[in-house]
Amino acid sequence: MKNKSEIIKKLFFSTLYLSAFTFGGGYVIVSLMKKKFVDELKWIGEDEMMDLVAIAQSSPGAIAVNGAIVVGYKLAGMAGAVTAIIATIIPPFVVISAISAFYTMFRDSYVVSQLLEGMQAGVGALICTVVYDMAKGITEKKDAVSIIIMLCAFIAVCVFKINVVVLILICAAMGLVKGLLNKRRAS
Repeated sequence: MKNKSEIIKKLFFSTLYLSAFTFGGGYVIVSLMKKKFVDELKWIGEDEMMDLVAIAQSSPGAIAVNGAIVVGYKLAGMAGAVTAIIATIIPPFVVISAISAFYTMFRDSYVVSQLLEGMQAGVGALICTVVYDMAKGITEKKDAVSIIIMLCAFIAVCVFKINVVVLILICAAMGLVKGLLNKRRAS
């Protein structure tokens, strides 16, 4: 990697760009962060990116900001985390400020409502991409326990409507137990 100041500069402009042109929430930006930092820049490995996404997802707050924090921290420490936070929140702050200033005009605009409706299809496709990438990462390892956990989590949420927070806590406990068992076997 390059020196820290170059990394921070590239991190700032990358996260600013991703945040400015991402519609649909955190899962969409996570997919684009993976493409930028794993596939294009090769600063982070794919497995490590999935771990960072899991941390961001399980932390309170917006996943886009949490994802930027963990990626920024991984790449450049605390300075990288602060840089990524600032770059990630600037575009939504500007957009929300503009919308609030012209709220009545946007509220009644046929064009704006149609644009937002059309973007929903693209957002759905990007979220499907994130799900596919995460599932592919699990299935490629051919770890039966992880595949079973993934399928059970899907069924629990989609069929039995179990609260996602409960599911995250259960999966975290299962991951901890699995890690401890693997550690015990290794020693």
